[in-house]
Amino acid sequence: MSSAKKRTYNSEARKAQAAQTRNRILAAARTLFQAQGIEGVRIEQIAHTASVSAPTVYSLFQSKRGILRALIDDALPADQLEALVAAAKGATSLKELLPISAKIARKMYDAERAQMDVFWGTYVVTPEFKALEKEREHRRYQRQEETLTAVAQEDIFKEGLTLPQARDILWAFTGRDMYRLFVVEQGWTSEDYEKWLGQLLSQTLMGDDQ
Repeated sequence: MSSAKKRTYNSEARKAQAAQTRNRILAAARTLFQAQGIEGVRIEQIAHTASVSAPTVYSLFQSKRGILRALIDDALPADQLEALVAAAKGATSLKELLPISAKIARKMYDAERAQMDVFWGTYVVTPEFKALEKEREHRRYQRQEETLTAVAQEDIFKEGLTLPQARDILWAFTGRDMYRLFVVEQGWTSEDYEKWLGQLLSQTLMGDDQ
């Protein structure tokens, strides 16, 4: 084997090993969080359960919040998320964008719920999750602002509605709480939630009753 091929092989092997270690840590953290709650778990416990050292966990995730971030970010496979984001960015009208926004909300929250039910019961009172949620909500708001501004003109909004107001409404209606109330608490199907949300957004932002 040439030195170049050997280096490539070693590099790929290291990447594969690092990915396995990362996945093992996340699986251990998910199990512990579900069993003990987020606040009750220490990094050392996660490391022990994953059969790695605590410094390894810190080097990959920096903190428990970093682990939570990875669990949520990994909930929806990257290729699916990228396809949804690309569809939103490719929308050429507000009427086209709003149902995509509803679909993104449904897919994201469905994936999070399947990944780890404990999020839905503890995020209100867990400091780590509250801080992470604030960070993620800011990022979601910024992304929606970019896509909405790209397609929106104030004269296509419902009469009396400004672009800043429309942006805030889109952000609020596609938030996790709306999904939780209808799907988790009241037992709506995800499909019904997505359909209703798309219609609500159209009616509220455009005055579209169709």
